[in-house]
Amino acid sequence: MKDLIKKAKRIVFKFGTNALSTDNGDLALSRLYSFMEDIAALRAQGKEVMIVTSGAVGMGKRRLGLTSAPDVVSLKQACAAVGQISLMKFYEDGFKQLGVVAAQVLLTEDDFSHRSRYLSLRDTLNRLLELGCIPVINQNDTVSTNELRGYKEKGVNVCFSDNDKLSALVASGMDADLLCVMSDVEGLYNGDPRKDKNAKLIDVVKGVTPEIEALGFCASSRGRGGMKTKLEAAKVVTRSGAAMIIAYGKKPGAVSSLFGPDFKGTLFLPVENLPGKKLWLAYATNVAGGLTVNAGAKKAMCEKGSSLLPAGITAVAGEFEAGDAISILDEAGQEFARGLVNYSSKECRKIAGCRSEDIAKKIGYKNYDETVHRDNIVLL
Repeated sequence: MKDLIKKAKRIVFKFGTNALSTDNGDLALSRLYSFMEDIAALRAQGKEVMIVTSGAVGMGKRRLGLTSAPDVVSLKQACAAVGQISLMKFYEDGFKQLGVVAAQVLLTEDDFSHRSRYLSLRDTLNRLLELGCIPVINQNDTVSTNELRGYKEKGVNVCFSDNDKLSALVASGMDADLLCVMSDVEGLYNGDPRKDKNAKLIDVVKGVTPEIEALGFCASSRGRGGMKTKLEAAKVVTRSGAAMIIAYGKKPGAVSSLFGPDFKGTLFLPVENLPGKKLWLAYATNVAGGLTVNAGAKKAMCEKGSSLLPAGITAVAGEFEAGDAISILDEAGQEFARGLVNYSSKECRKIAGCRSEDIAKKIGYKNYDETVHRDNIVLL
C-alpha cells in the first residue's frame, strides 16, 4: 500500500473547505502554508502536482462581513467572486516564497462535457505541468451555479456539482496516479464517526461496491460534499486506473504524512483502466435526458455488449438532440449505462418499442438502426 503511494508520479490534491478552515470559519493560514511547503517538497522530488481547492465562497463571506451563510445563489456567486481573488493571493504568495509558480484554472461543467474543450483543457494542464507550474483549480462559481444549487432534475445530471467530483475528473482526465482528498475525517469508516464512537477506520477499499456506498454520509455545515460525494469520486478515479486517498487534513504536515511511515487514512485501489473516451462519457459529460429499457435490452447490453435498439425502449425522459449524452435506465429507474444517442428525444418517443426497419415509417427517415450504438455505450 505504501509503495503505491510513494511511487505516484502525477498527484492531485483536493483541499476541502473544512480542511482549509478554522473552527470559526477563518482561513487556517498556518495549515495552508504547511500544505504548500509539503507540495513544493514533492515537486522538488520530481512529482507533478495539481491542486483542487475549495474555500472561495466562505472567504468571500468573511471579506464581505456577512454573519450568516448566503442562501441566495446570486449572493453565493458574489461571495465566490470576492473570495476567489483573496484565496488565490494566498496560493500565489505562498508558492512564490517557495520558488514555485502557481497557475489559476477556473472550470465549469461545460469544460468537461464538451469533448473538444475537455481535450483542450488536458493540453493546457499538461503544458503547465511541463513548465513546472502547479495548477490551482476551482469551480467557477461566479458564472456556473450548478454546484451552488446542488442541481438535480429528473433525467438530467451535470458532470460535477462539488469539488470532490471535480477533483476526480481532473485526476482521471489528466492520467494522474493518485488523488489525495484532504478532509475533516481520517478516512472512510464502517459507520458515521460523528455519531458512532465504535466506528472503525477502513484502511483499504478494493472496490466501491453498494456496501461501501452505503457508508456515505452527508456534508458538514460549511462543506458541500461529504463522504457520499467522496465515494462517488473514488468510483471515477479507480475506474481510470488511479488510486485515491481520503485522509485527515486539519493539521500542519498532513500532506507529507501521506508519504511517510505514519500514513493514516483510507486507500482506494485501482480497479480498472477505462479507455479515455468511455471514461469521459461515463463521468465527464452532462446528461441531457434518459432512456428506460426493458429487461431484455439491459441483458443484451450488459452481457453481450449489444447496441440499444428502439424495440428495447419503454420510456423517454428529458429533452435532448441527436449526439447528446443520455442515461440508460432499467425498469426500476436505476441508471446502469450512458451513451451518445442517435436520435432526438422527440424522435425517440415516436420510435420507442418499434423495430429498426420501422424507424423511417415513424419519423420519415432512418440514419441508424440503433438508438445508441454499442461503441458509444459505457456500462456504469
